[in-house]
Amino acid sequence: MSAFASMSLSSWLLDAILNSIWQVPLIFAAAWIAARLARPAGPRMEHRVWVVALIAETILPVLHLNLAILWQQACAAVVWVWNLCQGQNPTAGEARVIVGPGAVYAPGLHLPAMLPIAIEAAYACTLVYFALRLAMGLWKTSRMLHEAQALPVTSEFAAKLAHASIQTGATHSIHVAISPRVTSPVTLGIMRGVLLLPPGFLSRVTDADLDAVLAHELAHIERRDFAKNLFYGILSLPIAWHPALWLTTARLAESREMVCDETAASSISGRDAYARALLRLASMLTEPMPIRTLHAIGIFDANIFERRIMSLTQRRIPLAPSRRIALAASCIVLGLAACASALALRMDVSPASPSSAQTQNPRIIHVKAEDTKIVSKVNPVYPVDAKKARIQGAVVLDVQVSKEGLPENIKIQQGPRELQQSAMDAVRQWRWQPYLLNGEPVEVETNVTVVYALAK
Repeated sequence: MSAFASMSLSSWLLDAILNSIWQVPLIFAAAWIAARLARPAGPRMEHRVWVVALIAETILPVLHLNLAILWQQACAAVVWVWNLCQGQNPTAGEARVIVGPGAVYAPGLHLPAMLPIAIEAAYACTLVYFALRLAMGLWKTSRMLHEAQALPVTSEFAAKLAHASIQTGATHSIHVAISPRVTSPVTLGIMRGVLLLPPGFLSRVTDADLDAVLAHELAHIERRDFAKNLFYGILSLPIAWHPALWLTTARLAESREMVCDETAASSISGRDAYARALLRLASMLTEPMPIRTLHAIGIFDANIFERRIMSLTQRRIPLAPSRRIALAASCIVLGLAACASALALRMDVSPASPSSAQTQNPRIIHVKAEDTKIVSKVNPVYPVDAKKARIQGAVVLDVQVSKEGLPENIKIQQGPRELQQSAMDAVRQWRWQPYLLNGEPVEVETNVTVVYALAK
């Protein structure tokens, strides 16, 4: 059995569930710090941070990547490119060896026999619940849209809508309707944007406040926030049960509203005027929504009204391009560090009891390349026929090192067929120092990459 082979579906699901318990909060914490760093650059960068965080929280628990092996492959590619750029003799060439990390089978985190079944059953019920909840929200939204009555558009309102579209740079068409199921303006629709207004809204709102509403909702439609919100809901279904995801989606909605505020404020009579319009609208629209529309997005969708007003009214100092780049680079580095930590520290969970630890899905302990010490090495010989045929590339071998340090069960993962035998013949003659785990010699599985490169 290879340490890098794929696991069973049950073990993969159990790993994903249990690793998500700590990986999702880790990504949220990193995103929270990155969002704080990104605030001086404006809400758009902060919103991007939360979008990336949501995607990472969903994907990372199901990944089983060995970063050390990926790094080994990257080094092999660099060596290959470097060799291609050196020398002038067209018949010259060399083979370089890169020894990767190892993996040792050891008793892992074992769960009682019935606990994995209980966890998977509870997860399945939770997944069904949130899927039904998502479907119910979509059904309510669709019903609300179906029951809405088209607004007879007057020439004055059409002129305002056209002006708002020009000011915000909106290019998508919009349909306006009246719905008794909403108490504030909301937008929905995937292919075509729909703006729903509560009954009597146009008779109560002033022209300036209506301009603010139209600008904000057109920003939502132009960004296709309804479709994005639906996509995020479907994507995050596997971890919809996680409280850290709820916090992430809340921050994502908050930053989204602030992005639309920025667009709307710049398209009407300024940030202060837009902030006053929001205050007047908030005092007018005090009733709560009679039903929850999971995907309808409106001007009062996020519960951060105070922060939105403060952001609009406070003086903003434009950032220099160099500082903006530095902030973006800091967020990227922080995100990569969090993702790398989540992958490197992930747990391999075994559903077996301790007595069967050696036969059922044992945990894999990763061993650094420098800890798998080679005491005798034979360098591969570049085959003459391969040189003449101008064949080059990297041969990756999966090698099992016995308790005595002998290479056994050498398997070829990839590489040109004409170069594979040369690499295998060399590695068969290698000898390793036995690797000790808790004082006892154990078998180690490792990768050896042989890079064959021709000079120019």
